[in-house]
Amino acid sequence: MAKWTPKHEAPEPLEGPVVATITGGTIAWFVLFLVQLPFYGWFDEHGHTWWVWTCLAGGGLGLIGIWYVRRRDAAIKRAQAEEAAAEAGRASAAHTD
Repeated sequence: MAKWTPKHEAPEPLEGPVVATITGGTIAWFVLFLVQLPFYGWFDEHGHTWWVWTCLAGGGLGLIGIWYVRRRDAAIKRAQAEEAAAEAGRASAAHTD
């Protein structure tokens, strides 16, 4: 079987409002947990308590996700600032020569 080789380069990944997206999803998980909590007895009677705990787990994992994407966003901005400073330094050095 021949090895597959790409015919063109992969496109750059799309960057969007990642922090806002993860925060919104986390809020949604916690809201779903709180909405289901008054009906815990019904869920327990029907063997569906895992629905409630899944929403709580989703909210908890979302908090980890918020922490992660905020750090990632800060690292990307730091790298861009360092790159811009290095570019400015190269431009000023070339200008003085």
